[in-house]
Amino acid sequence: MTLHNAEMNVTPFLDIMLVLLVMFMVISIPELRPRMEVQLPDPDSHGTGAPVIILEVGPQRRYAINTAPVRPEELKQRIAAIYLGRPDKTLLVHGARDATYQEVMTAMDVAKGAGVKVLGIDRERGRPSRDPSRDHSRDP
Repeated sequence: MTLHNAEMNVTPFLDIMLVLLVMFMVISIPELRPRMEVQLPDPDSHGTGAPVIILEVGPQRRYAINTAPVRPEELKQRIAAIYLGRPDKTLLVHGARDATYQEVMTAMDVAKGAGVKVLGIDRERGRPSRDPSRDHSRDP
């Protein structure tokens, strides 16, 4: 009578478990990132009568509210003063091309802390006008 040494092969089981572990890690990553909801302005609306407030964010913490320069340490107080009596707490944020992502996000955080309820991204400011006579994209 011969005895067979029967061992269980766990390698396929470990391979499957590692693949599942990686899949669950990849799936759960987007849920770990902090989210900030942003509402873009409707291009078809021509305004509701209230003046639009635009926060311009430049490099090295340079800020302007409707083209009026604001020092970084005064930004929160100025935004809070503007929106104190306004029922519409909407702010458009325009980041300059040379401003970093972190600078724009910091300005948006300050605005939220000052009482702004709806943040929009101003995508049109600073964009070159569409003049067909100056369009060189079709030149050979």
